[in-house]
Amino acid sequence: MRDRCNPWLIAAAAGSAVAAVLHLGCIVFGAPWYRFFGAGERMAQLAIAGDPYPALVTAAIAAVLTVWALYALSGAGAIRRLPLLRSALCAITAVYLLRGVVGLPFVAQLPDRSPAFWYWSSAICLALGAMHLIGLRQEWPRLSARAVK
Repeated sequence: MRDRCNPWLIAAAAGSAVAAVLHLGCIVFGAPWYRFFGAGERMAQLAIAGDPYPALVTAAIAAVLTVWALYALSGAGAIRRLPLLRSALCAITAVYLLRGVVGLPFVAQLPDRSPAFWYWSSAICLALGAMHLIGLRQEWPRLSARAVK
């Protein structure tokens, strides 16, 4: 751990962690949260019916987001170095940026979710991807496998 952590990766970690907690909130608070956050009426109805599918999918997403937050913290220098750190941060950055860009064409394609869901989630993913990208670029030399030795 370093004296000064990368603020971009700290912010990215915070964003992923908040997203993870909000996903867990959907599991706890059920259909109203699934609806509010744009998961669609089908997921809300399954949650009302007690079907485990929404909770399992949402828990898996929350788990992934939590791991992503930990990798951003590791890249920032706030926690110990995690395995495959540079590769993982590259992949996480790419997924966020890709989701942010690719989500926009779905506004008209998937009527089960509101256009607001696609706009907001795409904007959030683009912002998180940009934070990761800026932080990753700043930390790139330190994240080199040679820098660890």
